[in-house]
Amino acid sequence: EQALIQRYLDVNDLTSEVTSSGLHYIVTQEGDGNFPNENSNVTVNYVGTLLNGQEFDANDDITFSLQQVIAGWTEALLMMQEGDKWKLIVPPELGYGAAGVGPIPGNTTLVFEVELIAVRGR
Repeated sequence: EQALIQRYLDVNDLTSEVTSSGLHYIVTQEGDGNFPNENSNVTVNYVGTLLNGQEFDANDDITFSLQQVIAGWTEALLMMQEGDKWKLIVPPELGYGAAGVGPIPGNTTLVFEVELIAVRGR
């Protein structure tokens, strides 16, 4: 899976940071607001695509608990602050795993553009 991610980065001329879990992220805009914690609710704008660019989901101004999202999102959002925009490259084990969900096949790497708008319940 890391080879697929590296190929995606190379083809798109991107350089990412990588966490110990294998989550890749690219900071595209730096904010200066509050950081969430594990119990926070966050409001975000996002677009989710497959590595081939096919969009499978998008939402603006949606609020949810950090306990209600895939592990890759939780990990990333805990490092983000209000106003940040990041590109996330989420390997399957931090996404929907072998099962997949809806239009997302099992064992699929996901790409998200995420903007953290607001943090509540810090």
